[in-house]
Formats: sequence, C-alpha cells, structure tokens
Amino acid sequence: MADLRVNIGRLALKNPVMTASGTFGYGLEFADFIPLDGLGGIIVKGTTLNPREGNDYPRMAETPQGMLNCVGLQNKGVDYFCEHIYPQIKDIDTNMIVNVSGSSPEDYAECAARIDALEKIPAIELNISCPNVKDGGMAFGVTCAGAESVVKAVRECYHKTLIVKLSPNVTNIAEIARACEDQGADSVSLINTLMGMAIDIERRRTVLSINTGGLSGPAVKPVALRMVWQVAKAVKIPVVGLGGIMNAQDAIEFLMAGATAIEIGTANFIDPAVTIKVRDGISDWLDQHGCRSITEIIGCIA
Repeated sequence: MADLRVNIGRLALKNPVMTASGTFGYGLEFADFIPLDGLGGIIVKGTTLNPREGNDYPRMAETPQGMLNCVGLQNKGVDYFCEHIYPQIKDIDTNMIVNVSGSSPEDYAECAARIDALEKIPAIELNISCPNVKDGGMAFGVTCAGAESVVKAVRECYHKTLIVKLSPNVTNIAEIARACEDQGADSVSLINTLMGMAIDIERRRTVLSINTGGLSGPAVKPVALRMVWQVAKAVKIPVVGLGGIMNAQDAIEFLMAGATAIEIGTANFIDPAVTIKVRDGISDWLDQHGCRSITEIIGCIA
C-alpha cells in the first residue's frame, strides 16, 4: 500500500484529504457517516472575532454543475468556539484546523491569537476573501497589499501552521500567493469560490438575497486546477488545492498540478462519505500504478 503521508509546513497529515470550510460543519456532524480520524485534516466552518448572523435567506441556490452561496460567515464568534466547540473536537485524531475570517487585520489577528492558545488546534486557514470594511468593501485577497496586511498582522501573533486561502477573483493569483509567502504564510489554499449570480426570470429578481454569491462545485474545477498549477510553480511553500473535487480522479489531477494536499467541499453535500472514498481511491490508483508514495505524483505536471 502506498504511503499517503504529506506535510504542510510543520503540519503532518496522515493523508492529503481534508475538508473545505463551511461544508463540513465542525466535523461532528459527519461522525455517523465516516471515521473522522481517517482524514488528513478537518477545516471547520469560518470563525470570526465577534458573532455574525450571516445574510438573509435565500442564501443558497443550485446551478448547472455547481451551487451558489452567500451564507455570510454565520457563526457565534471565537469565544463561543473556544468555550463550547473546542472541547467537543479537541480529541478527534486528525488535524483540526480553524478557518479564520475578519473585517480588518486587527480582527483577524485577535481571532487568530485566541485560537493560538488552543493546544490541539495545530493550524488555521485565513480566509482573505472577506470584505475590508476600511477600504469600501474590497476583499483583502484581491490585492497584494491587502493580503500582506492580513498575513503580516496574523503572523506576528500566531505561532503555528498558517494556511492562507486565496480568492480566485483576481487578475494574477500567483502574485497574491507570493505576497502571502513573503509575509510568512506556511501554505496557501486555493481556490475560494468564484463570484456568480442566478436570476429567477418569472419573479424578475435575483435568486440570492444579496444578488451575488460564491460559485462552487464541478463547474469551477478547470479554473481551480489552472490556478493551483500556476501558484505551485510560483511559490516554495506547499499548496492546498480545492474547487470542484468530486472523486479520486479529480483529487489526483490537483496533486499532479502541484497540490500537496486537497480539500473537498461541495461534494460533501451530495455524499457525506465522499472524503473517505476519495482517500481510498487515491490509494488504489497509486497501488495500480506502482507508486510507493504519493509524493511521486505531486507536481509531476511541468
């Protein structure tokens, strides 16, 4: 059986399969469907410094080969997470990773600092696709300066593995990735959702409550794959690939494009056991092709 172990900086994963934030709850919700300790990591839903109610309904819509969402980072805040959620998940035998969001570099940093104190949370994933309230709502992740401001602030107070989740809604994602690397990111994950819209022609209005939302699912995979390939060639830190991964073949494509690990998101809504199936499918493919380690295929596409 091939060796599936990979490393994201100092973070050791027993296999490259992780879950994408916002699609797997806190992991506990899926305990009846899969052995949670069989995953390389679980990235829990987005957490902010203060509680957030999220956007009005409707905030999810199906689209051809994908889905739109504008949930709006609904959560009860980092203190609630530390006091009530952390005790329930800290002993799950995998890497429990918290996705951190904010509206200013200071918000990000304070939220990260509180999570830094939690012994059994070995990493965070920074969502820099959030709107910068001090800059007219422009997402931090769409400019090098914006990305740098968040990563720098968090790196100064967070001492464990720092993964930065990149927005695809940019002209040159490789530049953003390098900016994050320069400020101390241990890894980058990509892609976050693409901005999209759906219209109800009978009601003559948009389907989502705030008009636009993030597109995910199989429709975004070719874009995600291309961006992972570009970024993997541009940075020295590990890349985590996500975007439309539905099966083992999809995951292997991302690994060959240069991803050290992958995240599965929308597919969890279709099949709650998909993560384990993808893990086993990768293992079977490696065995069938005579590979002793997953590292033999990572980044094999020039």
